[in-house]
Amino acid sequence: MDPTLLLHALILGIVEGLTEFLPVSSTGHLILAGDLLKFNDERGKLFEIVIQSGAILAVCWEYRARIAKVLAGLPGDPTARRFVINLSIAFLPLAVLGLAVGKTIKAHLFQPVPVAIAFIVGAFVIIWAERREHVIRVREVDDMSALDALKLGVAQAFALIPGTSRSGATIIGGLLFGLSRKAATEFSFFLAIPTLIAATGYQLYKERALLNADDIGMWAVGFVASFVSAFLCVRWLLRYISSHDFIPFAWYRIAFGIVVIATWKFGLVDWTNPG
Repeated sequence: MDPTLLLHALILGIVEGLTEFLPVSSTGHLILAGDLLKFNDERGKLFEIVIQSGAILAVCWEYRARIAKVLAGLPGDPTARRFVINLSIAFLPLAVLGLAVGKTIKAHLFQPVPVAIAFIVGAFVIIWAERREHVIRVREVDDMSALDALKLGVAQAFALIPGTSRSGATIIGGLLFGLSRKAATEFSFFLAIPTLIAATGYQLYKERALLNADDIGMWAVGFVASFVSAFLCVRWLLRYISSHDFIPFAWYRIAFGIVVIATWKFGLVDWTNPG
C-alpha cells in the first residue's frame, strides 16, 4: 500500500472523527481536506463513507451502557420505548428529504466555495441562537416529547446543505426549541447513530461497484483514526458544554470560511469546481 495514501487516510480519518460531532460540519471539512489532498475522486468519496462507521462506533461505545439498557427495556419500559420512538421520529425528516433532493444538492453544493459560505452563514445562526434568552423546558433526553423529536429532526435536515453541520443543526435547534445544552448535545449524539448507519449503508450499496479488497488497508487506517478521534472528541465535548457555549465554534467557522473563499478568490489554492 502506498505510504502517501495511508497518510491521507490517517489525516482524513482524524478530520472525520474530530468534526462529526462538533458544530463545524464533518462533510464540509472532508470536502475541503479531500480537495487539498487530491483525494476527492469517486474512490475518495467511497473512503469518506467507510470512515463514518468509525465515528458511529465511537459514539456507540461511549453510550454502550445506555444503549444496552434501552434495548433490554424495550419490551416493558415506557421510557425506553419513548426514547426509540423519538429517535425514529427525529430520523425521518432527513431521511425523506435526503432521498428526495439529496442528488440535486450533491450536484450543486458539494463544492468548496458553497461549503465555505454555509460555514459562515451557520456561524451567524449559532451566535444568534446563543445570544438570545434560553428558556429551558427539557433538561434531559428522556423528558423529550414526540413533538420535540420532530422539531429536532427538521433542524437536522438542514444538514443536507454541506457545510451546515448535522450535529450543529441538531444542537442549535435543540437550544432554540427549549432543550438544555446537555439534552440537545446528547440527543444529537444518539440521533447520529441511526442517521449515519442509514447514510453509510445506503451509500455503500450505491457505490458497491467501487469496493476493492486492495483498499482494505487504507480503510482500516481511516476507520481506526476516525474511531479514536471521535471518541476523544465526544468525551471532550460533554465536559466542554458543562461550562461553555458554542460561540467559539462560530468564530472558527467564520475564519475557516473566509480563508477558503480568499484562497479561491486570489488563486492561492486550486479549489476544484468552485461553484
